[in-house]
Amino acid sequence: MISAIPCRFQTRVVNIGTLPMGGDNPVRVQSMTSTETLDTRSTVAQIIRMIEAGCEYVRIAVPGMKEAGNLREIKSALHRQGYKTPLIADVHFTPKIAEIAAGIVEKVRINPGNYLPSHDIHPSSNFPGTISHLTDTGQVLEQIADRLSPLLKICLDHGTAIRIGVNHGSLSERIMNQFGDTPLGMVESALEFARVCEGLSFHNLVFSMKASNTRVMIAANRLLADRMKLEGMNYPLHLGVTEAGAGEDGRIKSAIGIGSLLADGIGDTIRVSLTEDPEFEIPVAYNILQAAGVRITKTEFISCPSCGRTLFNIQSALKNIQAKMSHLKGLKIAVMGCIVNGPGEMADAHYGYVGAGKGKIHLYKGQQVIRKNVDESLAVEALIALIKESGDWVDA
Repeated sequence: MISAIPCRFQTRVVNIGTLPMGGDNPVRVQSMTSTETLDTRSTVAQIIRMIEAGCEYVRIAVPGMKEAGNLREIKSALHRQGYKTPLIADVHFTPKIAEIAAGIVEKVRINPGNYLPSHDIHPSSNFPGTISHLTDTGQVLEQIADRLSPLLKICLDHGTAIRIGVNHGSLSERIMNQFGDTPLGMVESALEFARVCEGLSFHNLVFSMKASNTRVMIAANRLLADRMKLEGMNYPLHLGVTEAGAGEDGRIKSAIGIGSLLADGIGDTIRVSLTEDPEFEIPVAYNILQAAGVRITKTEFISCPSCGRTLFNIQSALKNIQAKMSHLKGLKIAVMGCIVNGPGEMADAHYGYVGAGKGKIHLYKGQQVIRKNVDESLAVEALIALIKESGDWVDA
């Protein structure tokens, strides 16, 4: 029998400091600092706010050599205050920066474009404006391996992980000429680097396929997961919609891109990219994980929009129930307007609060009605009593 719900793509476990990613580990939440990396005090203060909000991996921009060196000061300052959350260096420029960072932090993010030889594109006499597939591609990969091998050696020596971060807007000319600015081009760019790493016996890898266009981001990650299965690879996937924006727009775009893939069983860590202070990204990330059903971190409330059949104040009741029961992590509580659709629509809820008539409430445990026609003014406390009687209550 085929399950209607996709199973999670079983990736290998990649150790990032003391917090592993992939395999059966929870989908991890991460974010990125927005301070100047050379400003140690401000960066450390922001990182602490991120960690206190629930951030599990902290990424730091490392645009230059000085910033790479300052990672040691940032890490030391955090350790002195008791924070051991894994740090990730986000490197966009020269390989030497990544090599310095790899000896300090737990993970380094590199862009394939940084490791391409200067003669990445070779016009072919047969196909003007494209590379010669018969000769030049192999030479390019050899030179990528030469440039990448010092970083891999440092990572092997220090147990540092690498994220191969491919962005839709920064594909090389060679990849663009072969595959276009497409999800396929993104996937090919990542896979050729993975093959180089595997050829050098390095497997501590994470992939990301990011785009500001949610459809491109979703397609690229789905294609990458399929290609990895075909090629016998199983590296963890980092999900995110780049430049998602702020406010409601940014949250909706992130939920669509990240949530669609989580529903497919794809994804081992997520970053919600908002034009806001990074600590505000963390609750959004956990809400996406909860809504996708892949990581339960709080009470889940199911409630109907109500209609003319609803004969009690459902909005007031829901707010009251949320205020008193939001600490019951893992419980699913339904607040439904009437018994016409209510019991069926709350099929997987642990407890139900269902309108039964004017000002009257039925209380359910699972699909079984336990108390009928409870007065609306008493029903919330009666629900609490039922949860306590059943052994599912904990004090806030």
